[in-house]
Amino acid sequence: MTELVRREGYRVNHKRVERLWKLEGLPLVRKRSRKRKRSYCLGRGPEATRPNEVWSYDFIHDRTEYGQRLKMLTVLDEYTRECLEIRVDKRMDSRHVMETLEELIAERGVPRYARSDNGAEFVSRRLTEWLREKGVESIFIEPGSPWENGYLESFHGKLRDECLNEEIFWSRGEAQVVVDWYRDVYNSERPHSSLGYRTPAEVAMGINTRRPGLALGLDSKMG
Repeated sequence: MTELVRREGYRVNHKRVERLWKLEGLPLVRKRSRKRKRSYCLGRGPEATRPNEVWSYDFIHDRTEYGQRLKMLTVLDEYTRECLEIRVDKRMDSRHVMETLEELIAERGVPRYARSDNGAEFVSRRLTEWLREKGVESIFIEPGSPWENGYLESFHGKLRDECLNEEIFWSRGEAQVVVDWYRDVYNSERPHSSLGYRTPAEVAMGINTRRPGLALGLDSKMG
């Protein structure tokens, strides 16, 4: 929130924003304790060094108000942190994954690597052979090690907290519209501390938004 205020041109310290936040009775985000080994990145595989080099994908689940199950396929560019796609359906298999990736490849080009867990939809011969034919190397994380797909896990946490838990879906179609809106906001408007408080879209375009005094936590006097 502090960075969003600074993007509007105000010179403000994060402590001032926290005080105003508390005065309005808004809840503060509590950091969750994480019990992870220091070497959790070992065995993760190649790290992205440029846009469109490593994509990661996985499923996240939700329900409509009537109890209908929703299965969502999310695809992320690990370098820019852009969410490339969120596809919503009642059920999906490797064919749907392949269709989604094919549309993204036609739009953005072929990535060098594709990272996923060992779900049946992702390890199917049909999908892995198709990726190989496209020139994409599949990377499978170790079973029981979701942190090896950490960028996507982090995105799923934000998607869950900021969208899925806040919305009531009456149908699959409505859910698709809402998550498409969230994806656009996430990519274009939401600055990320890990990206130097740039948005994923700005990273993808090579834009540097840092301005002297606005992103350094400098205190200022406001009338």
